[in-house]
Amino acid sequence: MPYGPLSAPSAATPAAPSRVPASRRSRSAARPSATRRRLLSALRHAAPALLAYAAVRALGVLVLAVWAHREHRGLWHLLAESWDCDWYLKIAANGYADTLGDAFDTNNLAFFPLFPLLIRAGDALLPAPRGGVGLAIAVGCSFLAAWGIFKIGDRLHGRRAGVLLVVLWACLPVSLVQWMGYTESLFTALAAWSLYAVLTGRWLWAGALAALAGLTRPTGVAVAAAVSITALLALRRGFEPRVLAGAVLAPLGWLAYVGWVGARLGRWDGYFAVQRLWHNEWDGGIGTLRWMKQLFLVERPQLFLVIVTIVLFSALVLFAMSLAGGGQPLPLLVYAGLLAAIVLGSSGVYFPRARFLLPAFPLLLPLALALARVRTRVTVAVLSGAALTSAAFGGHMLLVWLGPP
Repeated sequence: MPYGPLSAPSAATPAAPSRVPASRRSRSAARPSATRRRLLSALRHAAPALLAYAAVRALGVLVLAVWAHREHRGLWHLLAESWDCDWYLKIAANGYADTLGDAFDTNNLAFFPLFPLLIRAGDALLPAPRGGVGLAIAVGCSFLAAWGIFKIGDRLHGRRAGVLLVVLWACLPVSLVQWMGYTESLFTALAAWSLYAVLTGRWLWAGALAALAGLTRPTGVAVAAAVSITALLALRRGFEPRVLAGAVLAPLGWLAYVGWVGARLGRWDGYFAVQRLWHNEWDGGIGTLRWMKQLFLVERPQLFLVIVTIVLFSALVLFAMSLAGGGQPLPLLVYAGLLAAIVLGSSGVYFPRARFLLPAFPLLLPLALALARVRTRVTVAVLSGAALTSAAFGGHMLLVWLGPP
């Protein structure tokens, strides 16, 4: 019986010759394989940093789990649904407010949109509760952040320094937040890879990732500034369209959200009006000094607030060391310096500032380099003590301290 027009050709019918040359077909087939090999090679190179990071953070969660069980507190709720986690989950479910109002600490327009948008997308695609989606995003992004931090340390000072930089970031006092349904892991991942793209001359990637960071946290302006300032200085050596594009792209995420909030509220300063309702204004550090005076000269501070204060002073010292050492590239200095200036110069609430400084990983480079120069057993002892301290303080933060982290 003869074949119809949609039937397959007979065995005797010769196949139509391919119009794609064999050499091109072989190159296109080899391209994914080469990309896969490069990716696996990069992962193997970063494996010590990622495994060490996982070990430190798993220790923190284990300590919290045991402590929470003894306190009859739910581990899942603490990590996935408490405090700011709940704000993001509600935004993902119900969207943003459309009026300013006059109540303090209640307007959800203060929270940037990328994380809740990812939660909403994951909730639509995955058969999991929203809290689980948010927690999975945070944990996954924490490994991307650790990888990006390692890449920067490795590029600047070698593999050992890169590993140490990641472990130090994992051992910060409030690092438990990296494995909670918060935005710090997502933001740090975007910031780290954007800065790495700057260091390697990938300007479009740098600008795009900085724009996404600007949709994640208010401090995304620090990433945008690092990319744009470095790009504009590079343009002085000669015009390059991609460099200019990176400089222009970088601040667009932050500007887009701030502009959208203004349009939504019908006033040009809408976003800043929302921040004032959260007691957040930049005053150059006067508010920070008032908080410290109140805590240490008038009241008896709680342990959590003492650690927050130590973190703030340490950030200043480490930034001074970074400047004095002269070895850090400009984008890292701009990013870390502006991030620290925003956190220290705010008049807002005091207790979350150690968390706000979590993404400022370039500040840890002087410590990583110092540890890289000492004997291995000393490094192991120091980092083991730091990991245990971080784990213990993470439990204290969620189970003893009565406020948000």
